[in-house]
Amino acid sequence: MSPNAALITGGTSGIGKAAAEVLHSRGYRVVVTGQRPESVDRARDELPEDVLVLRADARSLADTDLVVSEVRERIGTLTTLFLNAGVTRPATLDACDEAAFDDAFAVNTKGQFFTLVKTLPLLTDGASIIVTVGIGATRSLTGNSLTAGSRGALLAMIPTLALELAPRRIRVNAVSPGYTDTPMTRTRPGKGPDEVAAMLAAAAARNPFGRLGTPEDVAETVAFLASDGAAYITGQEIVVSGGAGLAV
Repeated sequence: MSPNAALITGGTSGIGKAAAEVLHSRGYRVVVTGQRPESVDRARDELPEDVLVLRADARSLADTDLVVSEVRERIGTLTTLFLNAGVTRPATLDACDEAAFDDAFAVNTKGQFFTLVKTLPLLTDGASIIVTVGIGATRSLTGNSLTAGSRGALLAMIPTLALELAPRRIRVNAVSPGYTDTPMTRTRPGKGPDEVAAMLAAAAARNPFGRLGTPEDVAETVAFLASDGAAYITGQEIVVSGGAGLAV
């Protein structure tokens, strides 16, 4: 059995699920977490049967403790931690409220940070930590300030985390997807399927490559950062966007 093992938060759909499939195909033992019961159930049906799927709310440190305990008992140690769980809270400044602010930072920042803190004892020397951020953290997207801030907080931590963990040769990098066709992207409160499809088609037309990203595009980058091929890369952000955001 391969010594490689990965924990993927937010791994029951979209980018996280695609990363689970790619890493599993390369011999990793894989554990994924998800919050919504329907997504967890679907992942248990669709992912390979030896992928461990755990229900956990990223907002809850008690849930994180249970995940860490389960990983320690069932897997032992981890060579990869993919901090991918997150929520999107699109709203212009005048529409933001305290509840949405607290929720975004509880999942995107606090939850991912403390997952790292609590899993650190399980990470082997030379392990890889990968954090999903998104291009919105460094590029202007209307109505994205709340999501960008909560994701961007992690991006700001990465250089310091990389240096702090360098004595153990643990690498810390970010992957930043552009517009990616995921279930989350296709869920827009107040908008029907036709409206969402039109929005996605317009976004694809604006992209230099003429299409949206796929979960697999990002998953392959995650797999590279997890691999020995990226053994000398740390403290970096890799943007996976088909060139979106490059034009002046």
